[in-house]
Amino acid sequence: MNNNREASKLGKFSWALFDWANQPFFTVVTTFIFAPYFTSIVVGDPAQGQAYWGYTQAAAGILIALFSPVFGAIADAGGRRKPWIVFFVALCAIGSFSLWWAVPGQESGLIWILFAIVIGTIGVEFSLVFNNAMLPTLTSREKMGRLSGFGWGIGYLGGLIALFIVLLGFSMPETPLFGIDKAAHEQDRLTGPLAAVWFVVFFIPMLIFTPDMKSKGIGKLEALRTGLKALGATLRSLRDHKNIVSFLIARMFYNDGILALIGFSGIYAAGLFGWDTTALGIFGILINVFAIAGSFIGGWLDDKIGSKPTIVISVLGLSFASVGVLSISDGQVLFGLPAAMPVEGGGLFASPAELVFMGFGLSWGFSLVRRKRRAEHWSRGYLHQRKLVSFLGYLRSLERQRHLPLPWQLLLSQIYRGNNAQQ
Repeated sequence: MNNNREASKLGKFSWALFDWANQPFFTVVTTFIFAPYFTSIVVGDPAQGQAYWGYTQAAAGILIALFSPVFGAIADAGGRRKPWIVFFVALCAIGSFSLWWAVPGQESGLIWILFAIVIGTIGVEFSLVFNNAMLPTLTSREKMGRLSGFGWGIGYLGGLIALFIVLLGFSMPETPLFGIDKAAHEQDRLTGPLAAVWFVVFFIPMLIFTPDMKSKGIGKLEALRTGLKALGATLRSLRDHKNIVSFLIARMFYNDGILALIGFSGIYAAGLFGWDTTALGIFGILINVFAIAGSFIGGWLDDKIGSKPTIVISVLGLSFASVGVLSISDGQVLFGLPAAMPVEGGGLFASPAELVFMGFGLSWGFSLVRRKRRAEHWSRGYLHQRKLVSFLGYLRSLERQRHLPLPWQLLLSQIYRGNNAQQ
């Protein structure tokens, strides 16, 4: 139990609403709509586009790895989290809004789009770190799982509604809202500004109603020295916490590789099946519906049976779905069983290969049960470790992957690159 007073219902709801605020960035930008558009249409060459996208995530990863301990140490020593959240939300919003200028077949200025993706990713990742750090100060240990699961659930709901807005407002109508030009792929480009405005508007309740830790009244340099000293002491105590070290190493492989593969699912489906914005959006909606159920069930299971059994259930489901997705290639499913691919003029998700992919994809969503989120030095140290290993491993394996079938390329690259959508 923490030493802070439990937050009000409005304060806790506003904290959970932060997941609603940031989820559209992961849903419509980095997974289902903008990322496939970027790799296939903006760059023009899907293989080169996937490489560029991977480079942005590797660059974001190394920057997060370098600065995570520093920022976290300052915040721990200084006390307050909200100023950091405001800064990183603004950073994400600037990067995300800038994606409007990613035009089809972009010949100049592509470096600035890549830069926007990097700073958007950095902004949302760090904002989540500091928002999660507030959880232990808002409620009792016994209720943390439920509050965390509620946050993830309404987060997925926010992503779901954002997908509906893109599909029903801009992608499916013959005459889209606001005179959007579908020939110029403005319905895809609009996802960046949509995620940016959504994030800024819906994080305001957390800023107003959720209590923050009190400032400890020390300067930034003193906070940095104090925080880094405490972080160093934590790292030196690793030999006394072998179970935690084992957990972090295991999680680096099973959780982040699988979740990053899910993050690449939109790009993969667009390349393999030729799905357009409408198909990708419907796929994303279905995954989010199942993920909402998984989140609430995960929070309930965490409180009832504990974190470890909940993790085991989640890992088994994610592993089953991931192996299933990796078994699908052009004209084959389950590592060799023939399956017809989509044909021109065929119905939406009508081919056997698409149906198998959809089945495993929905299993992904349902298995994304979420555990209690902690925010002490261990979690920040894990973030540093994961991002650093991801960056180095991704760059080393990038060329070697190209000789493997596409699903296995994606798995290897994402195990090394990591994803953090939905942490």
